[in-house]
Amino acid sequence: MVRNLTVLHDYQTYLRVEKGLRPLTCEAYDGDLKTFAEFIEGRHGVLLTAAQQDVAAFLEHLRVHSIDPRSVARKLSCLRGFYKWLLLDRRIHHDPTVNIESPKAWKVLPKSLAEPEVAEMLERAGMAASHPQAQATALRDHAILELLYAGGLRVSEVTGLSTGDLAIDAGRVHVRGKGDKERIVPLGRIALEALDEYLRQGRPHLARISSARKANAQRQDATRMFLSLRGMPLTRQWVWHLVKMARTGASPHRLRHSCATHMVEHGADLRSVQVLLGHADISTTQVYTHLALGRLKEVHRIYHPRAQLQQVVNSHSEPVDESPQPIQTSIHVAAKDSK
Repeated sequence: MVRNLTVLHDYQTYLRVEKGLRPLTCEAYDGDLKTFAEFIEGRHGVLLTAAQQDVAAFLEHLRVHSIDPRSVARKLSCLRGFYKWLLLDRRIHHDPTVNIESPKAWKVLPKSLAEPEVAEMLERAGMAASHPQAQATALRDHAILELLYAGGLRVSEVTGLSTGDLAIDAGRVHVRGKGDKERIVPLGRIALEALDEYLRQGRPHLARISSARKANAQRQDATRMFLSLRGMPLTRQWVWHLVKMARTGASPHRLRHSCATHMVEHGADLRSVQVLLGHADISTTQVYTHLALGRLKEVHRIYHPRAQLQQVVNSHSEPVDESPQPIQTSIHVAAKDSK
C-alpha cells in the first residue's frame, strides 16, 4: 500500500504542476486510481506491476457490480493516462491498458431536456426576474439558467466566472474550462439581457451585503460574477440545487447537453459544437452524431439531383395512361439512367 501511495502522490503532483489540472479534477483521478489500487491489492499486487489481466478483471468487477458504463469508461481513461505517465517516466516497461476496449455503451447520447421543457423553465425564471419587486437573487438565478443553456457551460465554469470575463457589447464570455483551457463562448440576446440586468440591478446589492466579510476576502472572490446572499461566490453544489429546483429532473450537466442537442437538431455541425462545449477531442462530441442524420437527410433531399428527380416524379404523378408508349421514350430514359 505504501508503494501505491507514493506513486499516486507523484502522479498528483504531475497533474497539478505539469498538466495544470484543477484540484477537483485531480481529486477525481486520485479517487479512481485508489479504487483500482485497492482492487490490485486484493489480488496481491501493486500498481507498478499490474498486468493486462488485472485491468480486464477490474473492468469486469465494475460491470458485475452494475457500475454505469460511462463511469467504467472514465475510470479506464484515467488508468490509461496514469500508465502512459509511468511509461514515459520509465517506471514501467509495459502499459497494461493496451488493447483494453472501452465499454461500447459509453457513447450513448447523454440525456437532455426537450426544447419546450427548457423554454418553460427559462420563461418561469424570466417572469420572476421581471417582476417589479424582483429580488437580486431572482435576477441572479435567471442569469445563471440562461447562461447554462445559451453557452453550454459546465457548472464549474459558471461558478469560476469573474465580472471581467463577460463582454456584453461583444456578446461573448471568456471561459476557463478543464485543465485551465480557455475559450470564447458567444451568447444570444436573451442570455445577454439577463446577465446585463443582473450585473446592473442584482449583483451590486449582493456585493454590498456583509462588506466586512468581503473586505477580508480574497481579491479573486471579490470579482466573482455570481454571489450568494452572504456576498460570497456561489458553489457548484448551490448551482446544482438551483437548477434542480427550477425543474424536476434538470441539472447543469443536462442543460449543457440540451444546448448541444438542440443546436445539432437545428443544423449545427459537430465541429462548431465541439468548440462551443470546449471538448478537447471531437470523439467526445460525436455522441451527438445520430442527431445530425435528420439534417443530413434534409440536405440530401434538397441538393442531390436524384433526390430532386424523385420529388418531381412524385409531385407530378397522374393517372397512368395504359396505352403503349413510344419506344424512343424508353430508350431515352434508359440512356439517362446509365449515365
